[in-house]
Amino acid sequence: MTPERLARLTRLRHALHRIPEVSGAEEKTAAMVADYLRRYEPDQLLTGLGGHGIAAVYEGRSDGPTVLIRSELDGLPIEELSDQPYRSIHAGRGHLCGHDGHMAMVAALAEDLSANRPARGRAVLLFQPAEETGRGAAAVIADPAFAQIAPDYAFSLHNLPGLPVGQVALCSGPANCASRGMRIKLNGKTSHAAAPQDGVSPAGAIAQLLPALAGLSSSAELGAEFALVTVTHARLGEATFGIAPGYGEVWATLRTVTDARMERLISDASALVALACAAEGLAFSTGFDDVFDACANHPDAVAVLRAAATAAGCPAQMQDVPRRWSEDFGKFAKQAKTAMFWLGSGTDQPQLHNPDYNFPDAAIPAGAGIFLQTVRNLLG
Repeated sequence: MTPERLARLTRLRHALHRIPEVSGAEEKTAAMVADYLRRYEPDQLLTGLGGHGIAAVYEGRSDGPTVLIRSELDGLPIEELSDQPYRSIHAGRGHLCGHDGHMAMVAALAEDLSANRPARGRAVLLFQPAEETGRGAAAVIADPAFAQIAPDYAFSLHNLPGLPVGQVALCSGPANCASRGMRIKLNGKTSHAAAPQDGVSPAGAIAQLLPALAGLSSSAELGAEFALVTVTHARLGEATFGIAPGYGEVWATLRTVTDARMERLISDASALVALACAAEGLAFSTGFDDVFDACANHPDAVAVLRAAATAAGCPAQMQDVPRRWSEDFGKFAKQAKTAMFWLGSGTDQPQLHNPDYNFPDAAIPAGAGIFLQTVRNLLG
């Protein structure tokens, strides 16, 4: 990658960084990406996929597989701490997961594919909305327009703090954990604080559930039996001294390596809630948000990525355990051979979702190079 081209992609990354938009609201981000892609004349440019999703399609000269390269559009509802001139202009929002860098790397392929179309099949550059909530991939796939670009292979990356800039890590099999947020609502009866016996308080059930839910965690090893329950929020009534509460909530994040283990964990957590509420005479309801399926790498797709990384001068370090955090990219595995790799964003880089995180522009050439080599290896 020439210095001039890297400077061009860096300017795109910085422009995207300044206007972070949260999941489902990526209108300006999508418009900026679409404008950039139009310069490189895709054969087809789909917009509005699953919300604000964008797909640029480059057709090959003969029949062959469809290869999809995916990036994310959304930022986070977190205040950015930065003195960079391109820091977020939106209070309370920031590109603190590196999706701006991911977009720049995938957008880089448009210039190459425009100048030299694939020999066969077609390449699809997908910019997906709403990854952070776990809803975006499913919405894109459910969009009727997606049938036009349904892939045979799909690839993605995520930057990884703690790994030197530009280094690559890859695993075969489980890559990212399944997770979901469990919201438990407890309904009793409010009473005067002087007469708590006239009400039904959720306090006892909450006191039981906080340790019991966390106690469902099992196995420190990231294997098939791994389970982690993290209580993230609890509420009991109102902040007042005069009322014995009649309402409460408990929120917990459930996390497993496999979808099958997640189903068992949901069942176990739901049974705990039912028992605690029965004992306290409470009505209750449960719901789930931020639902992510497990993300697993297909061995055929892993082989393609591994060869591409080597050819791009960034040989992959093979690993045998997944990441604890989740990714909705796993949805694409239900119809395509998929694989995600991790690209180092620096040993001194703050962790993802930290307010002072900032994607390193120096990582753009490695990610773009691996993606381009992947496309060329499959499509010529």
